[in-house]
Amino acid sequence: MSDGLVVVDKPSGWTSHQVVGRLRRLLGTRKVGHAGTLDPMATGVLVVGVNRATRLLGHISLTTKSYTATIRLGQSTVTDDAEGETLSLPGAEGIDPQRLAEAMARYLGTIVQVPSAVSAIKVNGQRAYARVRRGESVDLAGREVTITRYELLGSAAAEVDGIPVLDLEVAVDCSSGTYIRALARDLGQDLGVGGHVTALRRLRVGGFSLEEPHVTPSDLLADPAPTPGLVPLISMAEVARRSFDVVEVDDDQARDIGFGRPLALSLTASPTALIHANELLALYRSEGEGAVAVAVLT
Repeated sequence: MSDGLVVVDKPSGWTSHQVVGRLRRLLGTRKVGHAGTLDPMATGVLVVGVNRATRLLGHISLTTKSYTATIRLGQSTVTDDAEGETLSLPGAEGIDPQRLAEAMARYLGTIVQVPSAVSAIKVNGQRAYARVRRGESVDLAGREVTITRYELLGSAAAEVDGIPVLDLEVAVDCSSGTYIRALARDLGQDLGVGGHVTALRRLRVGGFSLEEPHVTPSDLLADPAPTPGLVPLISMAEVARRSFDVVEVDDDQARDIGFGRPLALSLTASPTALIHANELLALYRSEGEGAVAVAVLT
């Protein structure tokens, strides 16, 4: 199997790890990993690296992402999504549209967000979600994230146990590390009614989206599975061009890169992808007046 990235439309109910396990069997290689975990409830873009491309995943995950989500106002849960037990159900009848718009607008730009307690963030070496599920109290530190789009696409009244709630359809463009569940929680708190996510779909991770050939939920569930040759694989060079600044190097530089040697290159971005003969050789970063290797991939 070649090296590259696969875009997967993750089905609801699957963990990201389960998708990786299925692709290992499908592609016939153990060297498979993913960039940017999706909750089991969530669907959409999961970027999966195959063979050498797994070394790019840490860099690709640190990029912008796009989502659509359904936020239910009037009910809060332990997990800030529909999978958790209800904490409160005050309802959300008669929320003023102007007040809602103003509350959402406050989250545009760079903000400090406290991640959801039920998250994969490690606290003293253990995942926060594991501590919460054991009944422990978890306090996570706030972190800076950037929201460039937080748009209301529509709304619909609903009921939970006879209590009126309000479902918001929203679109979010944001930086890596943003929790949409936390956006829902905080919006509900601001409005005094509580809130959580009932549906979440990721549309884009950096330069990768579902608008290109991808592995569908039916592909993952197919029995027998599709042959490896039918899996749409994005080449390493193409991945680099979508994800990093790129410098084309000559034969002598390519030889030095193979040994991981420093180069007399002036780079404008760190890391920068170095390509020769349409092959991604390495990621380099600036150091002093030259450049040094971050990851040699040849």
